[in-house]
Amino acid sequence: MVVMSEQHRSTHEPHPRDGGAGRLPPRPPYAPHPEAAYPAVPPAAPGTGTGVVLYGPDPAPAPAPAGHRARRGLLRGRLALATAVAALAALVGGVTGGALADDGSGSGSASSTLVRPVSANADGSANVSAIAAAVSPAVVQITVKTGSGTATGTGVVLTADGQILTNYHVVSGAVSGGGQLTVAFQDGSTAEARVTGTDKSLDTAVITASGVSGLTTAVLGDSDGTAVGDPVVAIGNPEGLTGTVTSGIVSAKDRQVSVQVGESTTSNNGGFGFPNLPGQRGSSGSSSSSDTATYRALQTDAALNPGNSGGPLINAAGQVIGLNSAMYSAAGSGSTGSSDAGSVGLGFAIPINSVKQVLSRMQAGQTL
Repeated sequence: MVVMSEQHRSTHEPHPRDGGAGRLPPRPPYAPHPEAAYPAVPPAAPGTGTGVVLYGPDPAPAPAPAGHRARRGLLRGRLALATAVAALAALVGGVTGGALADDGSGSGSASSTLVRPVSANADGSANVSAIAAAVSPAVVQITVKTGSGTATGTGVVLTADGQILTNYHVVSGAVSGGGQLTVAFQDGSTAEARVTGTDKSLDTAVITASGVSGLTTAVLGDSDGTAVGDPVVAIGNPEGLTGTVTSGIVSAKDRQVSVQVGESTTSNNGGFGFPNLPGQRGSSGSSSSSDTATYRALQTDAALNPGNSGGPLINAAGQVIGLNSAMYSAAGSGSTGSSDAGSVGLGFAIPINSVKQVLSRMQAGQTL
């Protein structure tokens, strides 16, 4: 393409018959302007390719002034510093987040393995097999041996070094009766344990297994966000049948129950609470108020039986939303309960948000 610098006109002269002197030799009408000529492109050296260069190589850039080079170096230094600060902030944030997760939340220490997240089925129902596989390693069997017999229950692993959440009535024989605590893990290993802290009025306790590390720890969820009808799964050791999994829904919320938690009660019912419900006919009346725990529970139709006490009630995401603690049974009505009673679909769990309010103090060794 040639850039035209001006419009050229025809140089036609008059014909001799018109008295003119004749036609002059024509001047090329499209002669390029001298400034529009492109530089010649040198031929490519042999072996350097067959491409065509349209405008020749770009001229070498002129060196930047000294002041410009200094400013550019300063900007590069600031960019490197900002990158380093961002990386340090990310590292500190990760460490802080881990520390906050361990602050009484039950999510375990840095060396633990958290229960992995579980996805619900496409229709919103609980993937029971996935929940069982994920959470079972964080569930233990607790055995209490006293002079009057043996009681069993369930616990939820809170920390990698062996802190375990359970019901007070499961371990009450070791609190006041000098009983011996033993914990059995999913892999079949066992360890002796001691009571660390308790809240008798909420029927909760924390025990610590000796000589253990790297345990899988449960994730505590949000029981306030649970709705009636939500799917749930229970894992426990009913009647000594370790690792039993049952499922159902949340049948009701804020159900007020009162459970006898004294040693004389738990030694006879396999470590399970039989609640006195409002309006229920008959009452044991044989235990003092100091042996009674009253709370507003999550009600579930997931089958719970003696030995499930202290085990987790789990939502569809694999998070613990309640601590299974009691069941209603006609055989246990108006009495301290019977180890022969079975589930009738009325089970009760202490909401995990209620437990969280006292958990850090129990873990620190307090008796509430």
